[in-house]
Amino acid sequence: MDQNVNTSPELELPVLPLRDVVVYPHMVIPLFVGRQKSILALEEAMLRDKQILLVAQRSASEDEPKIEDLFGTGTAATILQMLKLPDGTVKVLVEGEYRAGIVRLFEKSDHYVAELHQLTEEEVSASEAEIYKRTVLDQFERFIQVNKKIPNEVLTSLNNIDDPSRLADTVAAHMSLKLDEKQKLLEILGAKDRLEKLMSLM
Repeated sequence: MDQNVNTSPELELPVLPLRDVVVYPHMVIPLFVGRQKSILALEEAMLRDKQILLVAQRSASEDEPKIEDLFGTGTAATILQMLKLPDGTVKVLVEGEYRAGIVRLFEKSDHYVAELHQLTEEEVSASEAEIYKRTVLDQFERFIQVNKKIPNEVLTSLNNIDDPSRLADTVAAHMSLKLDEKQKLLEILGAKDRLEKLMSLM
């Protein structure tokens, strides 16, 4: 598993710490944000290309997470929609873009900012991708039959995904895994390694 870091200059993005959720690239998810620091990070992101870094907290019970309470790998995301609710919380719809390794995390204007590198993934040959896709989908189909919480149409949507990395992330998003398992899957850059890990978890 090569931690391939591309040679682009470090980016700087506001950080949104997440409790109990890991967002993967290509995943569109609504989040409810109530902490002032997090709302300030969202407002900053809206002023700068709507880009934000989503990072899971090591412990969900931490109300005011410190820098050391956040994982070192997150997902850079685009804010698709942001809505302030009457009770002061914010509902935000985000779409994960790519895996990001945090180089430095610091506080600026009452919210966290990260210097980050985009993490690039290993290529998989078309023939290997096809074998992995068939194997994972067969196993996931059996998993759905046992685990009635996942609707069958999820399988149909997975059949239309040819990119093994995206397939792995989409399967991971539909599985009810513990936070540290979801985070480990985010940190595995090789699609083959990630699919193998998913099959062992199923």
